[in-house]
Amino acid sequence: MIQKILDQYCRALSVLMVVSLVLMVIMVFGNVVMRYGFNSGITLSEELSRWLFVWMTFLGGVVALNERAHLGTDSLISRLPRAGQKLCLGASLVAMLLICGMIFKGSLEQVKVNWESTSAVMETSMGYFYASGMVFAILGAPILVFNLWRLLSGQMADNELIGIRESDDMPHGDPHP
Repeated sequence: MIQKILDQYCRALSVLMVVSLVLMVIMVFGNVVMRYGFNSGITLSEELSRWLFVWMTFLGGVVALNERAHLGTDSLISRLPRAGQKLCLGASLVAMLLICGMIFKGSLEQVKVNWESTSAVMETSMGYFYASGMVFAILGAPILVFNLWRLLSGQMADNELIGIRESDDMPHGDPHP
């Protein structure tokens, strides 16, 4: 039930990332055409593309966290017994939760420091730019807590104890085994 909600939410984030990527391509390509063809440019293009890229990166991190698609190596973990694999996964989930807390705290400080600063072209508060880290931490932490709960309650299957999967092992369209 919770996993289905997370999957649907991440699908919505994926759509948002696709829209961001399309906008970035259109703006950058349009800017190149305008500069070379008409000796002018779209001033908003470069700055908005940078903002979209940063936001898209953090939202992509949430989706990858849900799909357990981050890079990693399992050469040691796969050789451990089940209890060792559970211990390592639990430790990594707790470490990632702590990192989410640090990202949130650091991003919050950046938002506070830069709230009165405005971007050069869009004249929007730079606090919105730095809030992307806070959004990642807020959206990523519940995924980690859910996975930690599944691990501690014994609901996690043995094949999920290794925190990564090779791309060849993932069926297309189904991020969870």
